[in-house]
Amino acid sequence: MAASGEAGRQWQEEVAAVVVVGSCMTDLVSLTPRLPKTGETIHGHKFFIGFGGKGANQCVQAARLGARTSMVCKEATGRTGESENQVGKDSFGNDYIENLKQNDISTEFAYQTEDAATGTASIIVNKEGQNIIVIVAGANLLLNTKDLREATDVIRRAKVMICQLEVTPATSLEALTMAHSSGVKTLFNPAPATADLDSRFYTLSDVFCCNESEAEILTGLAVSSPADAGTAALVLLERGCQVVIITLGAEGCVMLSKTEPVPKFIPTEKVKAVDTTGAGDSFVGALAFYLAYYPNLSLEEMLKRSNFIAAVSVQTAGTQSSYPHKKDLPLDLF
Repeated sequence: MAASGEAGRQWQEEVAAVVVVGSCMTDLVSLTPRLPKTGETIHGHKFFIGFGGKGANQCVQAARLGARTSMVCKEATGRTGESENQVGKDSFGNDYIENLKQNDISTEFAYQTEDAATGTASIIVNKEGQNIIVIVAGANLLLNTKDLREATDVIRRAKVMICQLEVTPATSLEALTMAHSSGVKTLFNPAPATADLDSRFYTLSDVFCCNESEAEILTGLAVSSPADAGTAALVLLERGCQVVIITLGAEGCVMLSKTEPVPKFIPTEKVKAVDTTGAGDSFVGALAFYLAYYPNLSLEEMLKRSNFIAAVSVQTAGTQSSYPHKKDLPLDLF
């Protein structure tokens, strides 16, 4: 069933400029002095539960910048299900619906199921802000073509649609096909990456945005510098994308497009990282915002601004809790 309520009714009347088809995860975060070695137990100094999932992260960042957004996703109902994958009562799904509403995101197509638990991400963050993450996708993998058909109108009327790979590839591919055929700009984030990615993902992506480790998996090339990223971007561009962006963490990003086929490195300012979890999603959400609301900006300028916003996010612990709102950012970003 789809979530309902005042927020859902309000957003039905207003067209969402940014639609995200993707994942919602509950983050289980442990802060530690360092990352453990294989087989090692170490003491952490803080634990907290937060809201994450690449899809929802990207949607929240776009919404906090002022985008009208809609999230197409699936969580657990909060009732005890019969499935062996769900033990006891799962309150994470209901909490997540409320979180989306609190961020002014339409929940009309935030579906709920009794057949699986809400997705979770177990995250360990060291004192340098670096992390390791294990996700259990759960209900995210039950988002299907039937759900997309119900959301057809909102997808086809969007300015930008974002997809990732924390739902089934078939679902993301169908969403990209729907958007592409309606002239909606598609922004695809191939994460988690898989070496045998269906070739249609490239041809259906107006903007193909991945990080350096994902670029390595997709191309088989080592990516440890802007020059390496440029080489990998060329390989990806030849597979049919219109624009390729490879993010390089604290370094910035590299862009390449069909119209400007020479790689361009766009550095970002150096900041003291507290927690890098979700920084890539902050970048993607910001980019979607600029693509939807500032289409006349150059791509390079959009990426500079997205770099800046992602850099703000790493200076605070947590995932969505670290994402800045428009009111907290410099006026010249808007």
